[in-house]
Amino acid sequence: MNLQSVKTLYLAEMARSLRTVLQSIVSPVISTSLYFVVFGAAIGTRISEVNGVSYGAFIVPGLIMLMLLTQSVSNASFGIFFPRFSGSIYEILSAPISYWEIVIGYVGAAATKSIILGLIVLATARLFVPYSIEHPLMMVVFLLLTAVTFSLLGFIIGIWADGFEKLQLVPLLVITPLTFLGGTFYSIDMLPPFWQAVTLINPVVYLVSGFRWSFYGISDVSPVVSLGMILLFLTVSIAVVERIFRTGYRLRP
Repeated sequence: MNLQSVKTLYLAEMARSLRTVLQSIVSPVISTSLYFVVFGAAIGTRISEVNGVSYGAFIVPGLIMLMLLTQSVSNASFGIFFPRFSGSIYEILSAPISYWEIVIGYVGAAATKSIILGLIVLATARLFVPYSIEHPLMMVVFLLLTAVTFSLLGFIIGIWADGFEKLQLVPLLVITPLTFLGGTFYSIDMLPPFWQAVTLINPVVYLVSGFRWSFYGISDVSPVVSLGMILLFLTVSIAVVERIFRTGYRLRP
């Protein structure tokens, strides 16, 4: 393992975020704060509690997960797409760096930025609603696994996309809708039985449910199942990345 190369790629990606603080950090925090204001004030006055938890506190894990998923995908996809777009990816591929060192550098930086944002949103939420964390260790586990998994997904999207339009296609048309429909602002127990069954097809349900369980001990599905689904997504993402580098898909002419 060439740790120096991993460190170089990692620090370069982190430095890029520091040059765009307004876009990388301030904008997601403001957007999440607006969710607290709108949903907490508009809906929270009509829904006092969900499964014994105040509505304002109930949506905290969902909002953190919404931000974590979108930012992980966006950071990782743009991080690898820009070298491809500028042509500097060929310098990286010709350097004495293994494929997995490239992945660790880019994905590690994207996951780190997403986790930092998640912790900032978690601290910001305290300004709006009181909440508790019953299982802090599992909260950290879900946070890390989700950030790494969706950073890998973003890395795949960044290689697959051949233009900025495709780069935004999956986050806007797939990730965000699935997160909104995955129990971010409600419990799926509030849905009719038919729609409960349909919602369980949505993979984001398991992520949000497991993360919410780490806060309040309540969940729509078993936390063991949620953890298993995240590990499954992670395994599939790793397999796809391995396939991409083995075949040179969109990396070599």
